[in-house]
Amino acid sequence: MYGELKPKPGSGYLFVADGEGAKAILELFDKAGASAKSLLAKSHIIYMPGPNGEDLGASLEALGATQYHRSPNFACAQPRLKKVLSDAHMGLQIYLAGTEGLIGQAQRDVMEAGLPHDAVQTEHRGSTVRRVQCVHCKGITEDVRTDPFKCSHCGLFLFVRDHYSRRIAAFQGVNIDAEDPGQVPDVVERFK
Repeated sequence: MYGELKPKPGSGYLFVADGEGAKAILELFDKAGASAKSLLAKSHIIYMPGPNGEDLGASLEALGATQYHRSPNFACAQPRLKKVLSDAHMGLQIYLAGTEGLIGQAQRDVMEAGLPHDAVQTEHRGSTVRRVQCVHCKGITEDVRTDPFKCSHCGLFLFVRDHYSRRIAAFQGVNIDAEDPGQVPDVVERFK
């Protein structure tokens, strides 16, 4: 599902990462060797700390990309991302690195902007916490660590399914005690 970021020829470069995803970007520029400087001259980096508090923003900023933007979270970074995508020119290469939640949401925005799928590279790094949509109330809970968990919108106890929706960039959560109210299995931390 996810690969490893690799330098690729392009007219410009957009990097979106959170938490440990910064390491994937730093490694990409190491792999680029002598061409790293010319890549950085055409690069825009959007970064936010990870859900576990990992913050490597200073290392990314020190690369010296033409544009670097740090946001506290994806929701705050999204307007900038959408603007960059709407202004994109043919040949833009897009690199997404970090948590599944970041990759999924950014990939959704790339698809909505109509950019080609082959212009996007992804690499999962860091936390495995999940972004989950309650199939009952349609509310989305960020950074779900346990299974089952209580929906932050309607309060139902949900089982986290492995079914992932690209359209909403979230896993699906289904009421775990619908047939036997109150019969909720022990909560287990499955996502860290």
